[in-house]
Amino acid sequence: MRMMNEFEAQVLSDLSVLKAQMNGLMGDGNGGRIAELERRMDRHEQNWQRAKGFLAAASVLFAIAEVAFEAWLRR
Repeated sequence: MRMMNEFEAQVLSDLSVLKAQMNGLMGDGNGGRIAELERRMDRHEQNWQRAKGFLAAASVLFAIAEVAFEAWLRR
């Protein structure tokens, strides 16, 4: 077997670092940073939908209260 020169050793070292970074980013089957970002986006979307539903329900309640108040004032 022949010895590696400095360039080959540097390339293998850089590939090792790249592989470690890709495993951290994509995960090793159990998730990774991208999977965590997807989970956070799903939670954010779910919270946003809940907030929109709450605001829609509150606006209906305020509209009903306003109609009842106006009807009471006209009596």
